[in-house]
Amino acid sequence: MPLAPIELLLLLPLGISAAQDPPATSPDERNAAPVSPTGGEMGPAPELLLLEAPIARWDEAIPLGNGLLGALLWGSGSTLNLSLDRGDLWDERLPELYHESDWNYATIRRLVAAGDAAELVRRFDTPYSQVPYPTKLPGGRLVLELEPGLEAERFWLDGARAVGGVDFAEAEDAAADAAAPAPLEAILSATDPVGLVRIPGRLRRVTITRPGGLDRLGYPASEPQAASIAGKGVVWLEQDAAEGASYAILASWREEAGRTLLAWSIASSAEAEQPLAEASRRVEAALDAGFEAQLRPHRNWWRDFWSTSSVRLPDPALQRHYDLVKYFYGAASRTGAPPMPLQGVWTADEGGLPPWKGDYHHDLNTQMTYLAYHTAGLTEAGRSFLEQQWQLFPVYRRFASSFYGLPGAVVPGVATLGGKPTAGWSMYSLSPTNGLWVGQSFHLHWRYTRDRAFLEQRAYPWLSAVTEAVISLLELQGGHFRLPLSSSPEIHDNSLRAWLPPNSNYDQALIDWALGALEEMALELGLETEAAMWARARSKLEPLVLDEDGGLAFARGEFYRSSHRHFSHAMAIHPLGTLTVEGGEAARRTIDATLDRMLRHGPDWWVGYSYSWFACMAARAGRAELALDMLRDYERAFTLRNGFHVNGDQTKSGLSKFHYRPFTLEGNFLAMEAVHEMLLQSWGGVVRVFPAVSERWPEVSFERLRAQGGFEVSARREGGSAVRVEVTATVTGTLRLADPFAGAAADWSRAPRRQEGALVLEMEAGEVLVGVAR
Repeated sequence: MPLAPIELLLLLPLGISAAQDPPATSPDERNAAPVSPTGGEMGPAPELLLLEAPIARWDEAIPLGNGLLGALLWGSGSTLNLSLDRGDLWDERLPELYHESDWNYATIRRLVAAGDAAELVRRFDTPYSQVPYPTKLPGGRLVLELEPGLEAERFWLDGARAVGGVDFAEAEDAAADAAAPAPLEAILSATDPVGLVRIPGRLRRVTITRPGGLDRLGYPASEPQAASIAGKGVVWLEQDAAEGASYAILASWREEAGRTLLAWSIASSAEAEQPLAEASRRVEAALDAGFEAQLRPHRNWWRDFWSTSSVRLPDPALQRHYDLVKYFYGAASRTGAPPMPLQGVWTADEGGLPPWKGDYHHDLNTQMTYLAYHTAGLTEAGRSFLEQQWQLFPVYRRFASSFYGLPGAVVPGVATLGGKPTAGWSMYSLSPTNGLWVGQSFHLHWRYTRDRAFLEQRAYPWLSAVTEAVISLLELQGGHFRLPLSSSPEIHDNSLRAWLPPNSNYDQALIDWALGALEEMALELGLETEAAMWARARSKLEPLVLDEDGGLAFARGEFYRSSHRHFSHAMAIHPLGTLTVEGGEAARRTIDATLDRMLRHGPDWWVGYSYSWFACMAARAGRAELALDMLRDYERAFTLRNGFHVNGDQTKSGLSKFHYRPFTLEGNFLAMEAVHEMLLQSWGGVVRVFPAVSERWPEVSFERLRAQGGFEVSARREGGSAVRVEVTATVTGTLRLADPFAGAAADWSRAPRRQEGALVLEMEAGEVLVGVAR
């Protein structure tokens, strides 16, 4: 073991410069929010989280992160915990069965045709459920034992600065004029892969807890190590992992003048030959710089992050949740770091391995997690997912060939960080159409940014290849294209009934959307022959299947007859938007019948994301009151006190028969998107301001939200009506704006023309249009 860095840390000069580290900030100072160019606050409300101690579980902790590293701050009394994580800690091994020559799509087709459910389960689901790898790896737990007399009273998150903290109770026998204990403050640096904790008083002990789940993976036992010299200390854990990988966790601290500065980091063999030495180098540099020196660039990064956009809601609970979820984007997703899997950078700290292997579920979770960033303008956060998917393009091409025998590319429906299939329920985890849904992220990124280079070099090639594979599977039957196998996540779970008559509405909606998106993109690029090819293929698709009420079914003869969590049959309404309320009376009837049927069968088997997804659909349908009701039920029943979405109804008030609490992120981001759907919609080339705002929200505003076409939009509503709208063009183009004043008199900085029910204006990049109600 390379001891030199550890010894060096202990020999460093003792102390923390008072000039670098002044006393801890006051509550007023720590809540200073960034200010927008027009003078309004752009950051979150003061005390984004304020939680009374104790916090007895990791999933109710204060979340910190910088995209690569994550930490959860929790505990009680004088013992505090930091649950540590790193986004690229993965065991990418595949079960031996996956390497057999007939582990492929042809075998799935054969077994389905034979009705051999047992063999389907043995080959595709049993390895997922019984073999612990592949899996996301938990990091470890850093346990801080503070000096006697420091008793945690409350935990907080200053969202504007992304600083987590702990306030301590005053001692019962303290003198009347004695100063209250200073708070503990913790950051995960936005600019460096290191975390820092500023602690009042001294540390009695610091330990690292190794996750017991690593033993299930057959990893060699590794004991945490520690060393200390008069006021300085260091603890570390080196862990060998699968396939020659290794990583190291290291924390070190220095004490002076009644306080302590601790720094920690996780380094892996993917970035350094000696992870422990690399972690030690980072920690040493952070301790040398001091807390305030690390805080300055960190605070500036977050100031820029919050200044991107803002919303102001008259509902304090939903306002807090919106700001929290936006904070999650900043903390858990950055360009150059792994995108968020099920739990982001906050992998479960329960001693085992994460639920559902902490993997990338592409039958809803990743797509919904990366849906809200477009309107919020958080392009850097979103690029994390797009970059990973582009880097995995060659992997998906090989998978299309080896598993499906197809040209093009196929995205495994459930996958590792490296794009390997983890399998599971074969009808969903290995459905070739899931990749089309991933492709929507590429298409929306182009639609919102109008970045032509991204369209030409990323979006069009990626979606073309994934669609090529699906089209190659289609068989012409009665003049219509049909898949050999079809399903609809996650209907009928893992039974043979889950194989639905082709094409399910889920598959059909995705294929229809993809072909339409490719035609649009090809025309934008001047590829008229290719655009015509996509249009011809689209013309051979059947209409979506309707039930006896005229609403969307799952497939022919398979209707929504009982409560279910995944609204896969309604993809055309949201998020694809190929079936809209502006598509004529028949489309309106279908949308309403679909939503009404789901409401009629009730939410018995819904989970948290079902509520936030339904809120999005209701907003698309213009049913504002229903959208708000759904969003409020989601927030009060399916989130913990730190905002994490936990799937089950925590109130046990009849909103769901699921009462469990596995934490996954997609429900959070769908809730953020539901707010966007209420405030600003821009599908179909028309920008709509306040299209689905409840009458219970007479006053609401937003600033610099993004609309498709490359527009930034700000608006204010007072007395139940829009009073001011401002649109800035980020690129040259044509604005089509639904009249935000509903025909009432308004003054415009430049008069738009009325055309086909919209206000139309040609705008140059940088031009601003302002409308004010009279």
